Amino acid sequence: MTIVAVDAVRTLLDLLAVGASGDQLNKVAAEARAAGVAGPELARIERATEKAQRVRRTVVAHRRREAELTALFDTASDLARLRDTDAVLRSIVHRARMLLGVDVSYLSMNDEVAGRTYMRVTDGSVSALFQQVTLAMGEGLGGLVAQTARPYATRDYFADERFRHTTPIDASVRDEGLSAILGVPLLLGSKVIGVLYAADRAPREFAAEEVALLASFADHAAIAIDNAHLLDETRLALAELNSANETISAHNDAMHRAEDAHDKLMDLVLRGGDVPEVAAAVAQVLRGGIAVYDSAGAELANAGAGSVRPTPKAVAASRSSGRAVSTSDSWVCAVHAGQELLGSLLLTGRPSLEDADRRLFERAGVVTALLLMLRRSVAQAEDEVRGELLTDLLTAPDRNPGALLARGHRLGVDLTEPHSVLVATADDVPRRRLAMAATRYGALVGVHADQVVVLAREGDAGKLAARMAVELGSTVDTPVTVGAAGPVAGIGELVDAYAEAARCARSLVALGRVGQGGSMGDLGFVGLLLGASANLDDYVRTTLGPVLEYDDRRGTELLRTLRAYYASGANLTRAKDALHVHVNTVVQRMERIGSLLGHDWQAPERALEIQLALRLHDLMA
Repeated sequence: MTIVAVDAVRTLLDLLAVGASGDQLNKVAAEARAAGVAGPELARIERATEKAQRVRRTVVAHRRREAELTALFDTASDLARLRDTDAVLRSIVHRARMLLGVDVSYLSMNDEVAGRTYMRVTDGSVSALFQQVTLAMGEGLGGLVAQTARPYATRDYFADERFRHTTPIDASVRDEGLSAILGVPLLLGSKVIGVLYAADRAPREFAAEEVALLASFADHAAIAIDNAHLLDETRLALAELNSANETISAHNDAMHRAEDAHDKLMDLVLRGGDVPEVAAAVAQVLRGGIAVYDSAGAELANAGAGSVRPTPKAVAASRSSGRAVSTSDSWVCAVHAGQELLGSLLLTGRPSLEDADRRLFERAGVVTALLLMLRRSVAQAEDEVRGELLTDLLTAPDRNPGALLARGHRLGVDLTEPHSVLVATADDVPRRRLAMAATRYGALVGVHADQVVVLAREGDAGKLAARMAVELGSTVDTPVTVGAAGPVAGIGELVDAYAEAARCARSLVALGRVGQGGSMGDLGFVGLLLGASANLDDYVRTTLGPVLEYDDRRGTELLRTLRAYYASGANLTRAKDALHVHVNTVVQRMERIGSLLGHDWQAPERALEIQLALRLHDLMA
């Protein structure tokens, strides 16, 4: 690489280090062209620029994911210590605006008594007309969201004829200068109490993940409003029903228990608690059995709920109503985020539920949804990080070995310790699916060069490969071929072992052993020829061991007889002449050799392996 190219790469790294924009990265190649750099040197600079852009995009995506998770945690924390509803709503609206990167975000509330909708909170708005607008039910984009109880996005508000335009609304939107608007419903059960919006002053398309994120914020806003309403109802009951102190006290105790339970559940989530811990906490608070199921009906946790399972009909009813529903022997609450069903909660041992306990059960569903989303996001992020480490290890091991070792330590993988390397291939199976199925076999699993690569702490790579081939084939319902090498320690050795494992996998396919697994040592002389570090002594001992041991114990000449037999073209008469013995002696020795080496020792493939082992034995003598 020339000095100019090296300087360009150094400049790109410096720009990445300070968080430069994509345009600033592109200027490096542009300045090189302007300086007269051309040919291979310019191509190197352009390739380096493309890689720098990919690194920048990856970093930006990770930062965005981190910011989203942090915002959800912060919002959950705000709800856990709710004191000022407006402050929580302002925080939610502001975070929504920052994370979606929009110009304006706002929240409107429905007043059913007056039949009007009014603006509750805005962030980024500069128009007084927009901030004070009120509209009748069913008007504008928000009316469409309220009627359908589903998110709705428009790229160009004034060009969209799928909702009812009115002069007051259009005037306020035009005064604010908005174009693209996304609205998601604030739901209490199946009832829409308002709409949360994100809007830009220029046309734009809202991605599915942006819609899901805004829907999560809307769920938290609905909880804040619901909590505020509950607190208001409690205060009103205390003021108006002084004569019913016992009833009020019981209701107040239930509210405090709900708040304590909500704080406890949110604290579990914020401390990194898992699904079984949340299930146990909810079961203790509600004094019943709790089971958690995923969207496919698989059980994730069970805290004293027994073998009762929610029916699909009950889950669908809870999902459509937004409330917990009662069955003959249990209560069921759908766990969802926006329109996505994540699973369900089952409560047993409580034939009836007071309103406060029912709401607590439903809030447990919201907490469980948040926990499942966070767990899924963390798992996806960890899989991506592990896959990136494996790719960097196999494609650029010499670039920064120290950084590779440090990244491995952060993931709990010590690359200086012995690891077996396995390469799995299969036809007509998505590599990501095969990699997910292989995660249980190794500390580091990923997709590289259209193959699934596994680093495992297994000492016998060949046995693990054979077991993986059988089990993975059963999991993905198609033959899986697995080549193996190692165990080896160190970055360079792992890269070499990967190359050998890949050759082994290709050799298995070429030999017609699709759906099997093994190492080069399991391929006989083929493995000896193709292996990166062939052990000749082991090969000779494996092939001729019984004959050698028999000669050592008995003082016989079976090995010499075998050598003469092959040297004479498998002709017994010529062999007895070379050995100067009677032909019957040769026959008896050959029978003994057959009993030691197996009945198929004269088959073409075995005969070739035996002759190769004889030649190697002579060379090493």
